[in-house]
Amino acid sequence: MENTLSSPEPRRSGFAQLVRSLGPGIMMAAAAVGGSHLVASTKAGAIYGWQLAALILLVNLLKYPFFRASIQYTMGTGGSLIQGYATLGRGYLWVFTILSVISGVVNTAALLLFSASLLGYFLPFDLPIVALSGIVLATCLAILFAGHYRALDTLSKVIMAVLTIATVTAVCIAASNGSVAPADYQAPSPWTIASIGFIVVTMGWMPAPIEISSLTSMWLKSQCKKQTVTPESALFDFNVGYIATAALAIVFLALGALVINGSGTALSASGVGFSHQLVGMYASTIGEWSRYLIAVIAFFCIFGSTITVIDGYSRAIAESQRLLQKQQEDNSKHFQAWVIVVATAAIAIIAFFASALMPLLNFAMILAFITTPIFALLNYILVSRATLPASLQQGPKLKALSWVGLIYLFGFLAVFIWWKWLM
Repeated sequence: MENTLSSPEPRRSGFAQLVRSLGPGIMMAAAAVGGSHLVASTKAGAIYGWQLAALILLVNLLKYPFFRASIQYTMGTGGSLIQGYATLGRGYLWVFTILSVISGVVNTAALLLFSASLLGYFLPFDLPIVALSGIVLATCLAILFAGHYRALDTLSKVIMAVLTIATVTAVCIAASNGSVAPADYQAPSPWTIASIGFIVVTMGWMPAPIEISSLTSMWLKSQCKKQTVTPESALFDFNVGYIATAALAIVFLALGALVINGSGTALSASGVGFSHQLVGMYASTIGEWSRYLIAVIAFFCIFGSTITVIDGYSRAIAESQRLLQKQQEDNSKHFQAWVIVVATAAIAIIAFFASALMPLLNFAMILAFITTPIFALLNYILVSRATLPASLQQGPKLKALSWVGLIYLFGFLAVFIWWKWLM
């Protein structure tokens, strides 16, 4: 295996190279914002106000070393994290593959259902949710088969920029207007046994399932075949995307805390109802004129997450298949086949759970939380054992943060198992 990734293009230097290298980190942010932020962060603020802000920042901090491992390992060894799992043994690779197939299908179905409910918001006519999901899915497949990485890369950057501007604007206006909660209002406490389930759901996709790190690794490997990427520029891209997701998580929590918390408005459990409430939060702060504009922006955010998840999981599963079959070269037909498999399975799930968006999202987030410690440990083992350049090695502080993160993740998993099945 090569020691570093290279590119046929001439090396560029300076800030222009850093900006040009933005890609995998921003794509990870696009995948993260769709489910964890628009749903989990907003609900956290709407129900508990500002009380979970510190927990959200803590979870982002404690997961940081394990997401960063995708950049360290890929830039340091030339291989993807999935290739690294294979070096640990076929058993590890099989576990990753099975979990990825399940997570890919469930996460795709959840995001597809959410984006379909938003699409129906601003269409001038009514369509069944399954038909709307089919339209969204067909568009995703057309973009993936036509442009692959380049189309996805550009789309992710545009969506993130527009959504960030719209959300920050809405929060600033809401903050200037003041909280809607009465002066004597006290939000319910999240620090109770009954709230463990909600906290687990919130942490599961915050900022994203850790297996997304393997997708980031695949995207980085793909990017390096098309342009020059240095360890410095790759880490810059990752840090920009990761810090942006953490900051946006607090921004979405603020939106829920300022606009819904204490207002007496009950959060809808249905997909269409929740999407209407989400758009209404923006419209009530920015202005009624913005309602349909925000609906379009929110749709494209979730749409971006959907297409990113389909692409990423399909690439990861195809790579696992290649390694399990001991093939030397990548096979694009395997990738295309897995795109079809994931898409077909996701639309089949939607046909059965068309009216249960929130339970489906909750299941996806709980699944992500349960598997998080496993992937975190695998990533830590890989970067600890690999021979990496000095700029990509784990320093004492990062190692200490990794150990604290592992103790936290496995400890809270034990608490969740006790609460869910043993209490």
